Amino acid sequence: MADLSDTKAALHYYLRRTRDDLVWKLDGLSEREARTPRTVTGNNLLGVVKHCLNVEAGYFGPTFGRQFPTPEELVPLPAFDDDPQADWYAREDETKNGLIDLYRRVALFADETIDQLPLDAPGQVSWWRPGHQDVTLDRIIMHVTGDLARHAGQADIMREQHDGGIGWHQDGTSIPDGYDWPAYVSKLQKLADHFE
Repeated sequence: MADLSDTKAALHYYLRRTRDDLVWKLDGLSEREARTPRTVTGNNLLGVVKHCLNVEAGYFGPTFGRQFPTPEELVPLPAFDDDPQADWYAREDETKNGLIDLYRRVALFADETIDQLPLDAPGQVSWWRPGHQDVTLDRIIMHVTGDLARHAGQADIMREQHDGGIGWHQDGTSIPDGYDWPAYVSKLQKLADHFE
């Protein structure tokens, strides 16, 4: 466990934990299940992971003057001109295991940036609007952790809709054992129906 009294260690701990929780949501899924659109806008579990790995590669790479060693594996910025959703789905030539492996390598790359730089290290986010591009490492860690947490929440819901797989963390789901979920849902529906 990280020394959570140290600000940098605490920020890094929560980033790593959120990242791991997100990737865990793909455990046990087939290639098809991981790719299946789960919302009206096409959100899918593998697409969320692909998006997040590209987010981390960008924010912890070029923002601080670093380049991921194999940039051809990432979605290049010009790709978004042709398809604004380019990083939200796996192409036919990409696999679930391949993207998870890529994310693990991106995570190591991001962790190196965090380990090597002080929290007040300056960076510049080229894709943010002018006047707002100058950042520090601590701001980027918080920004990326918030972004990943939001997407991990999306993944929580998509996985629950798929097979009832629930839980916040792999090592402790925070879900009561033996809970009567149908009765709970019925109770909530009755409460909602009261306001028709």
